[in-house]
Amino acid sequence: MFRTALRNVLAHKARLLMTVLAVMLGVAFVSGTLVFTDTVSDAYQNSAAKGFDQVDVAVEPRYQASEGDKVGRTPDLTPAMLDEAAGVPGAASATGVVGGFTAVADRHGKLAGGNWQSRGGNYWGTKDARYPLVSGHAPHGANEVLLDSETARRAGYRVGDTVRLSVDGPVLTPTLAGVFTTDDGNVAAGGSLALFDTPTAQKLFHKKGTYDEIDVKAKPGTSQAALKDALDRALPAHQVRTATGEKLADDQAKAIADSMSSMKQGLLVFAGIALFVGTFIIANTFTMLVAQRTKELALLRAVGASRRQVTRSVLIEAFVVGAVAGVAGLAAGIGIGAGLRALVGSLGASMPDGPLVISPWTVAAALAVGILITMLAAWLPGRRAAKIPPVAAMNSVYAQATTRSLVLRNTIGALFTAAGAAVIVAATSMDADSGEGPMGLGAVLLIIGVFVLTPLLSRPLIAAAAPLLRVFGVSGKLARQNSVRNPRRTAATASALMIGLTLITGMTVMAGSLQSSIDKMAASAIRADYVVSMANGSPLSPDVARKLAATDGVSASSPLRNAMSRIDGETEYVTGVDGASIAGLTDLSVVRGSFTVGGTRIVVDKDRAKEYGWTPGSHVTAHFEDGKAQTLTVAGVYEGNEMIHGIMLDNKVLTPHLRQPTDMRVMVKTTDGASEATKDRLVKALGTNPAIKIQDKKDISDNIAQVFTMLLNMVYGLLGMAVIVAVLGVVNTLAMSVFERSQEIGMLRAIGLDRRAVKRMVRLESLVISLFGGVLGIGLGVFFGWAAGELLGTKMPTYALVLPWGRLALFLLLAGVVGVLAALWPARRAARLNMLAAIKAE
Repeated sequence: MFRTALRNVLAHKARLLMTVLAVMLGVAFVSGTLVFTDTVSDAYQNSAAKGFDQVDVAVEPRYQASEGDKVGRTPDLTPAMLDEAAGVPGAASATGVVGGFTAVADRHGKLAGGNWQSRGGNYWGTKDARYPLVSGHAPHGANEVLLDSETARRAGYRVGDTVRLSVDGPVLTPTLAGVFTTDDGNVAAGGSLALFDTPTAQKLFHKKGTYDEIDVKAKPGTSQAALKDALDRALPAHQVRTATGEKLADDQAKAIADSMSSMKQGLLVFAGIALFVGTFIIANTFTMLVAQRTKELALLRAVGASRRQVTRSVLIEAFVVGAVAGVAGLAAGIGIGAGLRALVGSLGASMPDGPLVISPWTVAAALAVGILITMLAAWLPGRRAAKIPPVAAMNSVYAQATTRSLVLRNTIGALFTAAGAAVIVAATSMDADSGEGPMGLGAVLLIIGVFVLTPLLSRPLIAAAAPLLRVFGVSGKLARQNSVRNPRRTAATASALMIGLTLITGMTVMAGSLQSSIDKMAASAIRADYVVSMANGSPLSPDVARKLAATDGVSASSPLRNAMSRIDGETEYVTGVDGASIAGLTDLSVVRGSFTVGGTRIVVDKDRAKEYGWTPGSHVTAHFEDGKAQTLTVAGVYEGNEMIHGIMLDNKVLTPHLRQPTDMRVMVKTTDGASEATKDRLVKALGTNPAIKIQDKKDISDNIAQVFTMLLNMVYGLLGMAVIVAVLGVVNTLAMSVFERSQEIGMLRAIGLDRRAVKRMVRLESLVISLFGGVLGIGLGVFFGWAAGELLGTKMPTYALVLPWGRLALFLLLAGVVGVLAALWPARRAARLNMLAAIKAE
């Protein structure tokens, strides 16, 4: 039986090629994902580990949690603590570290590093082993800075040049005193690092006379654990915590692995979809192969082979096919992993150097996925073949599907479909957090139900195309009959395409609807012409708001200043605004009272008011970070949204309670309205700063639209793999269907059907099957998009379903194109059949 199985594989090489390709693509996706993420993770972990070479023990401030009326805070690391750390037994040196966001502009005014990877810090002099100088000298005073060598090269700066940079808004123009090298992971990933002398860094990063961290180097012969113990005894435990360099490196490695894990899981989901679609193809292939060898298998049963041996022979074929596909997929996946790393570099997002990582787990996963998926898909056809009575099979009287089995299948499918639809509809009435689980469960049940019902649905839906097919005469009539001749095969082929289009359509509907709701939100909530913020979302210096307010043409402005407070024993973030102008800069619906902010009068959103039981006139006692309390009066309750919500009070009341005021955004209204000239005036007023974004309503919407567009393009690209696999499925089904109907096609040719008509028949059959899958996929996708939108609508009042009719029509057109392209080879093969040889074939 083993030799028989191998001979069957070798005898049907052409038939199994599509199956191998389908499995190989899925395996390549899986192994390529694992190779790429392992390579990137390993490179970052090695780079991070080098960054801790100069740190034996790090001393960090211990966050003091909020308690009672006391607002949580992070204590300062003082010079006294630095001296204490340097003097403990076993300490060779102690370095106070200060750092934060620092945007460096190149000679063209563009940001030299990524928004989240542009960093700054302090330099401890020529003995600072963290950053060896390549040229120049250590910075002295506020007018000198160091840059890492890679940033200096990219930005085009040399020692002695004037550098344009920004820490929290205002543009600084120090002189480049020197260039250094570093193993810092952010720099290796394409970021920038600027270093100032310690007093300047402390002033710029709002740590005057204090530090973010103290790094302690051990004397030779002192272990990191021993030094940590000594520091724990010397420093106040309630204010600081210590960690060894090894622990920090391990934590960093774990954080990198965790961040890569989400990317890996996302990519593997799409790989799983491709494999799931491939499963239909494999099952179809083996079903047809087994059906074509019914007599052969029956003869084996008649000469003594058991059911188990027949099933085993089919599984052996599947094992060989899966093993070949697994090895080929692994090789392709290694190429994909290397290609992705090169692609990331070509897009400007560089990463640390490192070898291509091919772990034993990747090899095992590729082979296991290829073999197990193929064998699992082939098991049911093999089991079905083993159950065929030998005499009935040899006499060609065995019916593959009984009425009872079809009724059972349709009943199960209807139950799953109804249950899935009911769960999804029920989930739409829940809130977004509690409805996610039921929504996912309902989606799975509905997809399974529709897949099981697809043979039943194929007849009426394909029959609906009959009037169009009649235009093509005999070819159209035969194509329709062939499409419904074997509903299970048609269903399995169409389902492969259906799954890909369901996901693509659902994502497109959701993205379009979300974009529309955000446009409405921006238009309805903001009267300001511009919103100014840091490019990376970090806080702005109050100087930015002052400069904007003093700019010609600015009629009103308000900084949005966030601060933490304690109200009724709960932590609440409050937003400080300019009380005199905020009403004219926003357009929020007032539920109760009036939108009045000034003195101790505040406004709160509807959710906060409901949570605390506040109404206009309620008195609220807020405790701030300076330990002082302030009694506030609720003047009004407004309808909040994702852009503007929470408690608003006047900055004149809030700012005296803050140690270091910073703004998240500044809203600006101008006399001339939003225009390019007005925007240029604001840009120049802020020193043409690359770290600051000045956005009007359209910019805000376009910025969010770019994120949606990028995500959609990624989804389209990743799901394209599943669509390619589905195309292979259509090709495979048609090719084997042509082989199966060789006698019939030969007879049709003999009675007058010419080659062009045969080609047209096969193409129309393929087109009908593909459009059937397209209609099902688009229908399900629209339903899922609507349901997910209803769930999101609980958090976004402006959400409304928007159907992108143009894209939906394009998806249906693409389904038709898939059908036409998939039929090219099978149609040509059918037309070239020798009619006499085909008629004689058994």
